[in-house]
Amino acid sequence: MFNFLEKYRVYLVYLPLVIYWIVLLVLTSLPSTMAITSGVSDKIEHFGAYAILGALLFLAFRFQGKYAVLKKNASLFAFLISAFYGMLDELHQLFVPGRSADIIDWIADFAGAGLAVLIINFLLKRYLSKKAESNSKQI
Repeated sequence: MFNFLEKYRVYLVYLPLVIYWIVLLVLTSLPSTMAITSGVSDKIEHFGAYAILGALLFLAFRFQGKYAVLKKNASLFAFLISAFYGMLDELHQLFVPGRSADIIDWIADFAGAGLAVLIINFLLKRYLSKKAESNSKQI
């Protein structure tokens, strides 16, 4: 699975990241009267939205080949950028009619990003260790 994602990273990681980030920006720029809600808690929506952002950022950093420091520290950079963007987004909402900045929303943002990054990183390490183990058995 990860080999497939890496091979087609432009279409399966980079493009979805760009599209998702644009959609996220557009949705958080809508006035509260036009906001789209799912019917669940606002905090769960923030958690889920930033979990997706964190996961996509992690994969983008992990599968890129240009900057070794980003690849090596994909978890850290994905978390920091997601958390920083969550903070900027909350501040941005101060200027959107009917919206406000909320520290609890920001906590939900970085908690979602952090958990997603941890899960994706765990799955990737597990996959790579099993792959290395099966390769060593074949030799």
